[in-house]
Amino acid sequence: MALSESTAEVIEQIQPSPQAPAPRIGRSISLDHAAEMLGVSRRTIYNRIREGRLTTVRTLGGSQRVLIDSVDGEFRAARPTPSVRPVPD
Repeated sequence: MALSESTAEVIEQIQPSPQAPAPRIGRSISLDHAAEMLGVSRRTIYNRIREGRLTTVRTLGGSQRVLIDSVDGEFRAARPTPSVRPVPD
């Protein structure tokens, strides 16, 4: 049985190319927990997701969860970097 051209194109789009890296799915937390960890509102979490500052995944049930790695990155970005001053002689 031969596949139609459109079916073959769809299958090709679904299957990852051999060169493409496998998606890395890490641990995730709820939006409320992310907001609590970062000390911001739930609305701010949605804004940061939209801005690309936080990465999310969808559960099978359709819920959105925030990846821990992106929360950690956002937390580090929010903390001021200590300045290093030379010690006077």
